Amino acid sequence: MKNVNIIVACVFILTLVAVGMVLKAAQSVILPFVIAWLLSYVFGPIVRFMARKKIPIFFTIVAVLALFLGVCALGAIFMNTRVVAFASAYPKYYDQLIALTKSFASSDLLPPDFWDNINWGERIGKYLLSLSGSLVTFMSNLVLVIVFLVFMLLGSPYVEYKIKKAFSVDSGSRILSVLKAISTQIGSYLTLQTLISVSTGVCVWLALSYLRVDFAMTWGVLAFALNFIPTIGSIIASVPPILLALVQYYPNTFPAIGAAVSLLLIQMLIGNVITPKVMGDSLDVSPVVILISLFFWGWLWGVIGALLSVPIVAIIKIICENVDSLNTVGVMMGTGKQYKKEFE
Repeated sequence: MKNVNIIVACVFILTLVAVGMVLKAAQSVILPFVIAWLLSYVFGPIVRFMARKKIPIFFTIVAVLALFLGVCALGAIFMNTRVVAFASAYPKYYDQLIALTKSFASSDLLPPDFWDNINWGERIGKYLLSLSGSLVTFMSNLVLVIVFLVFMLLGSPYVEYKIKKAFSVDSGSRILSVLKAISTQIGSYLTLQTLISVSTGVCVWLALSYLRVDFAMTWGVLAFALNFIPTIGSIIASVPPILLALVQYYPNTFPAIGAAVSLLLIQMLIGNVITPKVMGDSLDVSPVVILISLFFWGWLWGVIGALLSVPIVAIIKIICENVDSLNTVGVMMGTGKQYKKEFE
């Protein structure tokens, strides 16, 4: 019996490794599919509602996709123009950047021409241009997401009837309740998180504009986007504007200190006060589980994986809670707050 358990454990580990390798190798196809699958939980209820109102599904899908593509196109165009503008404005910061980096270097530890040999202008310029090109790649991958999403939305109004026909009454009700819970929680999370991220981005934009930090609107949009990444997203979004303020006003460091204090206050107020009250326990996922999911999916699929980490782990938890053999896993993935009153 002991040997059997060891074999099962080894097979389980090998299976996880194999699945991880497949997800990594087939990222170009699987990632758009996962994004389309999650979007189907957002747009699916709209399509089903309109289908019940006898509105042709074709017109509903066209309207939904037109709105979605419009938002994506405007966002990509805005970011692309901002990156190009920053790349063209970079030379005027070059001298301040060299002076700043030399001031932090120790002449006893590094040769005098150490920072000159790095060639900051060429390196950062190439990086900014690569960011601009990555936006074009994103738009091309968006086509695959749209293709997957169209087929999912076309079948969305008939999923309920197929499940009722294929399974018994009890099993069908259980599956439909799981799908409804996933759709409700993911839709609620995305809606609330979007509103909170918009508030964060606007506050960052206003604070940096008041301090006269260049590209304040760009940093506000960056704060909005990265706020979807739990824990570390807001920290990453705060670093570039603080560094820019430091370089822009060097040797005067007060604007950079003001930017750092302002962004810290915004993140503390919104992240630690407003977000817990607005979000509550809508997902009821342990912070440790969210952190592990963030690292895993971020390592697997990069920034997009980090953005998708919370919805993915929430879906896994809901499924585990509704499958008897996996209920223990679902309980351990939760925060456990609802169980405290039960045992006190």
